[in-house]
Amino acid sequence: MAKVAMVTGAGQGIGEAIAKRLARDGFQVAVADLKADQAQRVADEISQAGGAALPITVDVADREAIFAAVRQTASHFGGFDLLVNNAGLGPVTRIDDVTPELFDQVMRVNVAGDMWGIQAAKEQFEKKVRHGKEVVGKIINATSQAGVRGNLNELLYSSTKFAVRGLTQVAARDLGPAGITVNCYAPGIVDTPMMRKLAVDQGRTMESYEPLISVRKITDPEEIAGVVSFLASEKADCINGQTILCDGGMQFE
Repeated sequence: MAKVAMVTGAGQGIGEAIAKRLARDGFQVAVADLKADQAQRVADEISQAGGAALPITVDVADREAIFAAVRQTASHFGGFDLLVNNAGLGPVTRIDDVTPELFDQVMRVNVAGDMWGIQAAKEQFEKKVRHGKEVVGKIINATSQAGVRGNLNELLYSSTKFAVRGLTQVAARDLGPAGITVNCYAPGIVDTPMMRKLAVDQGRTMESYEPLISVRKITDPEEIAGVVSFLASEKADCINGQTILCDGGMQFE
């Protein structure tokens, strides 16, 4: 039986690439996004390519909404095996730019959204009968190179992505004994609509970031999807609580 995944923020960019890659890998995929039209477009493209997809409109900052989305996915496909917490906001913020309102908005999406997703996925994984010490479910969270090293003018964004690494490690320890793994992928400069907007906000071109990357190449969303594909596979069952840097060599640990 095909495995079931839900990808948040899957209406464009990295999330879209992940949803399509998982579908090619044989997953039945819930394409979850705040924008219904984008979720529908990606789901239609997966279906046209021979995959199984379900578009879902969800605000990940809303705990009840994320639980409902995961439950809908499990009910529609008859199971639940993987959650990719990809949705996020990435504002450029100098120290004085951060307001209480912006703090609440970005923290609720980037951090609380992952927490609610972990809770909702756990609810489904606990319904499964575990055989021996098998992995019964996986959660993969989006952090960032900016969550490994604090970046200039990214006080709020970097803070949330450091927080995602922390909650990933705690969840990995707490859920590991039940056969649930929790890991992160940490992209750098990726050619996405969000990154192109960030470049404009900083008064830069995408090409101007290349000297920051040791391979001198802007990452394609499909390359990040390949990392997530690996973490979602049985080949990565021994990996838990880790952050996989996939930034072209911007940062080394």
